[in-house]
Amino acid sequence: MRRVWIAAMAMTMTLNVAAQSPAPAWRGYDEAADARADIDRAQAQAAAGGRQVLVVFGANWCGDCRVLDMTMKQGRLKPVIDAKFVVVKVDVGRFDRNVDIAQRYSVPLKKGIPTIAVLAADGTAAFVTTGGELADARSMGEDALVRFFDRTF
Repeated sequence: MRRVWIAAMAMTMTLNVAAQSPAPAWRGYDEAADARADIDRAQAQAAAGGRQVLVVFGANWCGDCRVLDMTMKQGRLKPVIDAKFVVVKVDVGRFDRNVDIAQRYSVPLKKGIPTIAVLAADGTAAFVTTGGELADARSMGEDALVRFFDRTF
């Protein structure tokens, strides 16, 4: 009986700790943001810190976009992203917003979102996902996302 009571208390304490430390809230894609200005600011910040700009094209309705964004902000992928990149999220709406920016970097939105472009210091695209590599972020899981970023960058 005592073991059952101890196990119940341990479970209660674990649940209380979990409830007090929620995952970071998802902030979404800012539909009113000036994506060009955000990218310009990120380029200045990246240059000052010896990092690259990671432009993530996605939308608020996209579950895979949410998963990629949250995975980049926590867990094993966060230190990889923080060390290498200044991240800019660009809202593409229903493929009717900021399409010109995606085209500027040769980002094929129709292959699926989220999709990314990594910018060189001169503002050109140094890397672009061209085949929907991240469009299944929900089913990829953290391990595959970490491998993708480690292997690619």
